[in-house]
Amino acid sequence: MPEVLIESFSRFQLEDGTTLNDVNVAYRTWGKLNASKDNAVVVCHSLSGDSNVDAWWTPLIGPGRALCTDQYFVVCANLLGSCYGTTGPTSINSETGQPYASSFPVPTIRDNVRLQQRLLDRLGVRQLEMVIGGSIGGMIAIEFALMEPTLKRLVAVATSGRHSAWCIGWTEAQRQAIYADPDWKGGNYSPDRPPIAGLASARMMAMLSYRTPASFSERFGREVMTSAGEPFLVESYLRYQGDKLVHRFDANSYVRLTQTSNSHDVARNRGKYEDILGSVRQQTLIVGVDTDILFPLNEQQELARCIPDAELAVLRSPHGHDAFLLEGAKLNSVVQSWMGRSRSVPKPPQREEHAHQTEQ
Repeated sequence: MPEVLIESFSRFQLEDGTTLNDVNVAYRTWGKLNASKDNAVVVCHSLSGDSNVDAWWTPLIGPGRALCTDQYFVVCANLLGSCYGTTGPTSINSETGQPYASSFPVPTIRDNVRLQQRLLDRLGVRQLEMVIGGSIGGMIAIEFALMEPTLKRLVAVATSGRHSAWCIGWTEAQRQAIYADPDWKGGNYSPDRPPIAGLASARMMAMLSYRTPASFSERFGREVMTSAGEPFLVESYLRYQGDKLVHRFDANSYVRLTQTSNSHDVARNRGKYEDILGSVRQQTLIVGVDTDILFPLNEQQELARCIPDAELAVLRSPHGHDAFLLEGAKLNSVVQSWMGRSRSVPKPPQREEHAHQTEQ
């Protein structure tokens, strides 16, 4: 597996005016940037994901697949506020010499786009062939379409143009589970004693929103573990998922990233929602999942209706929201087929290297 790379920026200003110093961006690349520097594809990961696209979207990346590494220079950067190498709550604040912890600000979806644009500048990318992402990654992909004039094609999967009250409610319930853990301590917990019970509970709630009643019934039914007195299989599964997350993720990062997702609204400080989506000029593929209860299909139908050059594809799956990860082979086929039909696009302008000189 290729190593995760780190690009550092001396300062980066967020939308709310906060300036972060010594910002790291963790990322991975596949393929090679061509001589004209116009074959880059950006992949945007999900909430607790990372830059290892080949681990969580294996069917989509590689020679002959939608993210063809013989043809494209594929880039995936870890999100701002995460705990997988990009600056976040677990990072050391250079001004204090201590981890940011609860003092880390809330980045917006647009902050993430702007930081990834800085990374693309450093990598020498002049034009973007495509941006693709699912869930929170889909939010970032849509904002890329509005903020990056060189982008040719957009693929947004299992996402929306603005975070709904339903989604905000789910994330608030998860944050409250973390806050209720006595070890939370206002977010300033000891690294040796993090709020694992709260974070595990938050993950269990999230898993319910990622799947469907039908998928749980088919997989677990009312079956119990083999030993007497043990829990139902579904209880054991949820506990396992919660335990697995606490061994790989940070509670402050979970809180901040869910708050980042809540910032998502393409119309915020721009104008009317339908008009903003109507200004998207890229060839666009919107993919929904017919059983998604977190980002229901009507939200993707709305995107496809409002974006002028958009096509809607629907994944049929019993797995709900997580189908965008679990049905990778189906998704690869959908994206690859659409890419074959959308090759003839006007050549956009090249990226201007001087466009962001205020943030080094």
